[in-house]
Amino acid sequence: MNILVVMIPLSIVLLIGAGAFFFWAVEHDQFDDMDTPRLLPLLDEPPPPDEPHE
Repeated sequence: MNILVVMIPLSIVLLIGAGAFFFWAVEHDQFDDMDTPRLLPLLDEPPPPDEPHE
């Protein structure tokens, strides 16, 4: 029964942290473009190679 004294506040803190992280991600436009990443493997031409630095 004593473990509930630790586990309930710990789960509440983790829930608040997950919610804060989710709202931070939404606020910083992490979920803006959800279509392009799944379409990138289907492109016919490969990305251009990086230019060598001189």
